[in-house]
Amino acid sequence: MDPFNLKLPQNETNEILAAVNDDIEGQKMQEVDVYDYSKRAQWLRAAVLGANDGLLSTSALMIGIGAVRKDVKTMILTGIAGLVAGACSMAIGEFVSVYSQYDIEVAQFKRENRAKNVEKIIMDEAKKEKLPNPFQAAATSAFAFAIGALVPLLVAAFISDYQVRLGVVVVAVSVALLGFGGVGAFLGKVPLAKSSLRMLIGGWLAMGITFGLTKLVGSTGL
Repeated sequence: MDPFNLKLPQNETNEILAAVNDDIEGQKMQEVDVYDYSKRAQWLRAAVLGANDGLLSTSALMIGIGAVRKDVKTMILTGIAGLVAGACSMAIGEFVSVYSQYDIEVAQFKRENRAKNVEKIIMDEAKKEKLPNPFQAAATSAFAFAIGALVPLLVAAFISDYQVRLGVVVVAVSVALLGFGGVGAFLGKVPLAKSSLRMLIGGWLAMGITFGLTKLVGSTGL
């Protein structure tokens, strides 16, 4: 009897095929459930860092100048200058950084193709999608910076009293920091409380140090 021509009973064959199909379906479900959150890293990093930097740097500038100048016009002008300069700086810095990464990855693709003796460089769609987009990163970073910077500007613009203005700016910035930290934690699937508190404490330190040092320098009469 040829062992390779053995035929199983029909019921056993059906059970084996059913088990194989179940395994395949289970593997497909696992593949669908597992999402690679690292794909979000590029735009999430630019957006969260841009918004956080815009919020912190602009509010710190406004509170710092508020330590020596109490009028609302000076504080608002300082905030606007910080918004424009910061957004441009973030966009240029992000563009240069991401473009450098883009060049490195393209060069790596070329080296891999040369190693395989491929005469013409052909990158498939999967590899193209993984390449970073420097223009997108720059635009996202600048826009997010401006959004973050608008928070202290809009709050301070409608309050004339000096002490109330400073207090409201600090409160509004603190709430925004918690919000940005929460959004970043949700999108990146990281612990919510840890991310939010880290941003909040960092923001308090930045504003406190800026206010204190500006007050100190201003009191010396320089």
